[in-house]
Amino acid sequence: GIFRKNGITPTVGDRVRIGFSPEGQATIDEILPRINIFQRPPVANVETMVLVVAAKDPKPNYYLVDLFAVTAELTGADVMLCINKMDLAEEMVRRDVIQIYGDVYPLHFVSGKTGEGMEDLKRALQGTQAALAGPSGVGKSTLLNVLMEGEKNPTGTISDKTTRGRHTTRHTELFTGKGMKLFDTPGFTSYDLGAMEEEELAPCFPEIQALNGSCRFQDCRHVSEPDCAVLAAVEEGRIHPSRYHSYKEMLKIIGAQEKY
Repeated sequence: GIFRKNGITPTVGDRVRIGFSPEGQATIDEILPRINIFQRPPVANVETMVLVVAAKDPKPNYYLVDLFAVTAELTGADVMLCINKMDLAEEMVRRDVIQIYGDVYPLHFVSGKTGEGMEDLKRALQGTQAALAGPSGVGKSTLLNVLMEGEKNPTGTISDKTTRGRHTTRHTELFTGKGMKLFDTPGFTSYDLGAMEEEELAPCFPEIQALNGSCRFQDCRHVSEPDCAVLAAVEEGRIHPSRYHSYKEMLKIIGAQEKY
């Protein structure tokens, strides 16, 4: 009642202060300040966003990875990239991911099926409240089961006709144990640039943000301006062309949205 009146809805992941009624019934007295809040799915206080992609079946879509990463960066969550199904992978996938993201985000090459890399991933998630995000079929539920060392959810199979996974997570939960807290949610399978402003995009690319203030013009969009530090970094190979392509594509989308 009191929360609804104040426009606050208790959400999975909230940290709360508990009280007790005279009858001994527990009640939520206060929702503590949130570090972030997501609407779709409704979860709060995501400290680490683990972006999961498959090395194969379905093959990696790096533009989609970058869209997820921007969504996470906007909320202030730490970003980690997890490449699953390494048991199916060709070595070029590992090489490509390292070239594109090696200087940007922590990388974990794993196989939920064979256990490859899972111990390192568990160590990286110790003490954090994390969400697994990524397109359907990349093995998020399988990874969650392995991380929590138990069958927490039914896992899906890939549809032969579409090579997309069948969604198996129907509702949002927060699993705790093994020194970590992990969201399992059906909703982190899409991205939304929403009502972003153009100037909000560059800070969501850490390698571009690192050059903030280095361009000749303070309001540089890093597209075609003279003496642009970002363009120079792309030319010199310090920013991967794939990442810069994603930045430009997203800038176009945001620019088109701002016109309407």
